Amino acid sequence: MTTKIQTVLMTGKTHTTASRRDGAARREDRVDIRMSTPGKAGNEIALEAIPLHPTAEQLFAGAWSACYTGALGVAAKAKKVALPRDMSVDIEVDLGQTGDAYFIQARIDVRMPGVALDLAEAIAHAAHEMCPYSKAVHGNIDVATHVIAAEALAA
Repeated sequence: MTTKIQTVLMTGKTHTTASRRDGAARREDRVDIRMSTPGKAGNEIALEAIPLHPTAEQLFAGAWSACYTGALGVAAKAKKVALPRDMSVDIEVDLGQTGDAYFIQARIDVRMPGVALDLAEAIAHAAHEMCPYSKAVHGNIDVATHVIAAEALAA
């Protein structure tokens, strides 16, 4: 049984896409991360020349998002579905308190434009079943997954 957070102290946010940005090559010894500063909405940080210190929530959300996005690809392939090029995953991980105890919770938005909602939800569920991060937190933290697909985008 998970505990609901009463007071959110900070949130780590990520946005992950399935394709590489503009076909740019990646170096294996470098992590390309863009994130926001806690408490400053819309203030983007690029970790390029000067390494900043991301929060644990941002790092966890980023690692989970990358893993889960890969699992979506595997789940879609198993269902013989091609994921749309503009598919994306947004994960927000909150650090918060209930009484004197600290907890984390997460929200996941999966966008699959052009895929029927029932199929997109089945793919998202299957991805949670195989993603090691999803399995690690299952039953331990509150996780809400929201799938946005063809029907939701048309509305």
